[in-house]
Amino acid sequence: MSIQKVGVVGCGLMGSGIAQVCAAAGYETTVSEVDEKLVQAGIEKIGAQLTRSVEKGKLSEAQRQTILGKLHGTTRLADLGGCDLVIEAATENLEAKKKIFAELDSRLPKHGILASNTSSLTIVALAAATQRPDRVVGLHFFNPVPVMKLVEVVRTILTSDAAFATSRDFAASLGKEVVEAKDTTGFVVNRLLVPYMLDAIRCYEQGVASKEDLDRGMKLGCGYPMGPFELLDFVGLDTTLYIAEIMFDEFREPRFAPPSLLRRMVTAGLLGRKSGRGFYDYR
Repeated sequence: MSIQKVGVVGCGLMGSGIAQVCAAAGYETTVSEVDEKLVQAGIEKIGAQLTRSVEKGKLSEAQRQTILGKLHGTTRLADLGGCDLVIEAATENLEAKKKIFAELDSRLPKHGILASNTSSLTIVALAAATQRPDRVVGLHFFNPVPVMKLVEVVRTILTSDAAFATSRDFAASLGKEVVEAKDTTGFVVNRLLVPYMLDAIRCYEQGVASKEDLDRGMKLGCGYPMGPFELLDFVGLDTTLYIAEIMFDEFREPRFAPPSLLRRMVTAGLLGRKSGRGFYDYR
């Protein structure tokens, strides 16, 4: 099946990035949000990022205009009804996502594929809210989407070979590297990354080393671009806690259990870069 028109639900941090790379790859892209203000904010953010690319010599002004011409905004999910593929990048809430999937299922053409950008929820739970579970996949992008090369393409026990192959080819057409994953909580990257970050917090709690030395050790000893505490602050401590709780609920393994320090910091509002303070102070 050929993908020509793409829909994106959500124009926040991830949704706007996904919409940008789809439009840049030549797809007619419609992005939806709950109100016009959020739609405009998302599209303006994309425009600003493209302007920076022009200033750096990575894009021409003509290319910038072409990409923006491929982008359309809406506040109505019904306007995504003509899309061949819709990628949901809404808030990480299962019930909210199921409602979106159920409505999109009633709007999309029979051949349309529904995908979720969820980083922690199981895809089959979303597929169960539709009448097309064989055409539901996961397309998990990474932040910042225009920069990060990876997309996890996730298949459930119900996903058809054709829908999976089309989704994989679509991700590759965006210039992304594809990792194929089964539908287990955390997929590939978070399945490995979350326990690593949680273990770093435990090491800090137990006095193994300072957070600065733990970060320095992983950067210089393993060649990581960011240490675990720098990464935690970048991802968001509340986001890490949320994902860890879902993974622990799924697997019931101690390595996925959120450390008490993480819970206390989230309760205190120390969420990382977005709140100004986390393990480090950004004020």
